[in-house]
Amino acid sequence: MRYRLFGTTGLRVSELLLGTMAFDDADQARRLIGAYADAGGNVLDTASAYGEGEALLGSVVADRDRFVIATKYTLTRDATDPNGGGNHRKNLVLSLERSLRRLRTDYVDILWVHVWDRHTPVEETMRALDDAVRAGKVLYIGISDSPAWLTARANTLAEWRGWTPFAGLQVPYSLLNRDAERELLPMADALGLSVAAWAPLAAGKLAGGTRRSDPGSLTGRERAAADAVRAVADELGATPAQVAVAWTRRRSRSVLPLVGARDVDQLTDVLRSVDLTLPDEAVARLEAAVEFRLGFPADFIAECEPSPFVFGDAATRVDGR
Repeated sequence: MRYRLFGTTGLRVSELLLGTMAFDDADQARRLIGAYADAGGNVLDTASAYGEGEALLGSVVADRDRFVIATKYTLTRDATDPNGGGNHRKNLVLSLERSLRRLRTDYVDILWVHVWDRHTPVEETMRALDDAVRAGKVLYIGISDSPAWLTARANTLAEWRGWTPFAGLQVPYSLLNRDAERELLPMADALGLSVAAWAPLAAGKLAGGTRRSDPGSLTGRERAAADAVRAVADELGATPAQVAVAWTRRRSRSVLPLVGARDVDQLTDVLRSVDLTLPDEAVARLEAAVEFRLGFPADFIAECEPSPFVFGDAATRVDGR
């Protein structure tokens, strides 16, 4: 496995990240982490909301400093407490301290904001995150499941005020869910953010586990995508899971698929996707199987770019960066 730099930082992260939400017991977790590490993987992703799963991860990682451990905060610690959840300073401090205890460590490599909290000013969140970094309890920060405008504003504030900016973005991304291409992925490319792409197999729908003999299990759109993935996999001598993950990686070098597995065989299969390069023709067939449009403003801007009416007579003779 090769490594990428995390955002604009010098942190080296493997090209596939391992999600730990499906960890059930210590033996399973040790086997999965061992297989992942043997393949060169070094990023283990968890969250405060995973509860016992976060604690389980902390109990099985033997060489803590060898791994990049990432966790998230936002989701409620106590549903009866009005301040039990959210992106405000109080929840950040208490969630982080609980995560550190569960993970049996004095620092996390990456702390993700789990989801946008519209009631907390982004200035408060960014300052509190920067304080955690300055205290040495967090090394890098990222944001998950939030609007592009919010992430851009947060990093602009960080730049102006000398705070730690977000280095990563975590979003759902797969052949069946390409919404991130509208605003989030272009923003990540422009700001130099790494993109942890969760659900690259669309909850298993693209992994070949649901067969056509069970027509009620997939919608027509999902079935068309699954059939296209399976056909390409058969032609390339690969598995559907490898094709689905390889498709997400092809979009941009900044995309780092966040994969999960329940056993070593599943994980080994997915890890082999790093050796698969999809031909352009195969990519075109995969994308043609599932209708997707960027919509406004991307489609409108694309129409304007070559137009002499918009940019003058030299519109088609300008080379981009």
